[in-house]
Amino acid sequence: MLKKPDKKIVLEDGTEYLGYSFGSTREKILEIVFNTSMVGYQEILSDPSYTDQAVVMTYPLIGNYGMNADDYETQTPTIGALIVHDYNDEPSNFRSKETLGAVMERYDITGIYGMDTRKLNRSIRDYGSRKALLTDAEVPLEKCLEKLQEAKLPHDQVARVSCKEIKKYPAEKEKFHVVAIDCGMKQNIVRSLVNRGCSVTVVPWNTKAEAIKALRPDGIFLSNGPGDPTDVPETIQTVKDLLGKYPIFGICLGHQILALAYGARTYKLKFGHRGGNHPVKNLLTGKIEITSQNHSYAVDPESIPETPLSVTHINLLDETIEGVCCDQDKAFSVQYHPESAPGPQDSPYLFDLFLKQMEG
Repeated sequence: MLKKPDKKIVLEDGTEYLGYSFGSTREKILEIVFNTSMVGYQEILSDPSYTDQAVVMTYPLIGNYGMNADDYETQTPTIGALIVHDYNDEPSNFRSKETLGAVMERYDITGIYGMDTRKLNRSIRDYGSRKALLTDAEVPLEKCLEKLQEAKLPHDQVARVSCKEIKKYPAEKEKFHVVAIDCGMKQNIVRSLVNRGCSVTVVPWNTKAEAIKALRPDGIFLSNGPGDPTDVPETIQTVKDLLGKYPIFGICLGHQILALAYGARTYKLKFGHRGGNHPVKNLLTGKIEITSQNHSYAVDPESIPETPLSVTHINLLDETIEGVCCDQDKAFSVQYHPESAPGPQDSPYLFDLFLKQMEG
């Protein structure tokens, strides 16, 4: 006998999607988005860039290989919710230590499964990312729509997920010292730098330029993170004050912040880019990279001519900007994730480029 759905998702247009709960059962209002990755749900769940978002997985089977101790991108996940078609609570994998649902319950991540995720994803694609209420199935629709109308999505995500004090990650054979401005940084970025001989000093998002200079870095890294890049004017000002003084490398939100520091503009995409299969063309080499992406905002191409930046990469799906550089200042950034956690592994050369610029 089929059990009765106990949870539902309500969108602003009044559409309801009934399902079943796993993980946390707490009611939430979040921005709903989708991710097209077939694997890597642990890295997605623990990516700080998903703070306050409900992520719908397009791949239907989630939870089948469990959760392990090594693949977290942050120790305290801040994603709002995970929505899947088929949740597997009996994982089979030699690395698995616990179930996805147990981790989600521990970190108050709401989970819903069992609805038509294809229909839900088509709605997001057709009408864009927007507010969604995750609540008990019996809550009246009229009450749900009232809650959605009254709710305002937060703008302080970076301040919440950034480190609160300086952290140091030494390299065995230090070649360079990198100061990383943490706006919600994934741990594989730190690993990618440390494995290349960079000792990394991670500083909070609102650290001033003078404090960073006092750390005597060889280069500056601008991390990924959640939300609208214009919500962190303090970070943008810090980067402005550092331009031309050190080599600078930015990823994702760090890419947008670097562009804003040079005077470019950003805008919100209809439904963003989230997945591990986005084709990006490197305009400098002509090569196509298959990339991992997770962002809602992009750099406005019409604002680039007003800056000293040049475009280095474009997205082949919608021709959005995927990379910029200023050769004079040894500053560059990409919108996608070359640390690739989860994969693919097409773009680690960007870390090597950063090291080459610090050598210079």
